[in-house]
Amino acid sequence: MTNKTRCQSCTMPIETGALCPHCGDKHGKLRPFGELFERMVQWTLSQAPTTPRQEAEKQTLAFMIQQPAWREHPEVKARAARK
Repeated sequence: MTNKTRCQSCTMPIETGALCPHCGDKHGKLRPFGELFERMVQWTLSQAPTTPRQEAEKQTLAFMIQQPAWREHPEVKARAARK
């Protein structure tokens, strides 16, 4: 892959568009927060299985709030404010 475009939600390398197939639906719209948050938490836990779930959620939220797709998302902002 020569193009260095990254998904605006998860940073996965993509050829075109703003979202990878995992983060965007068939219309190119961002999938629901709950769905993607859980997927990202599970990915974090798969990479570091001894990480407590609460820590994985904290890390995931910190990652998401930095991504263009999530920066202004109300659920991400609300959860970040509670932490």
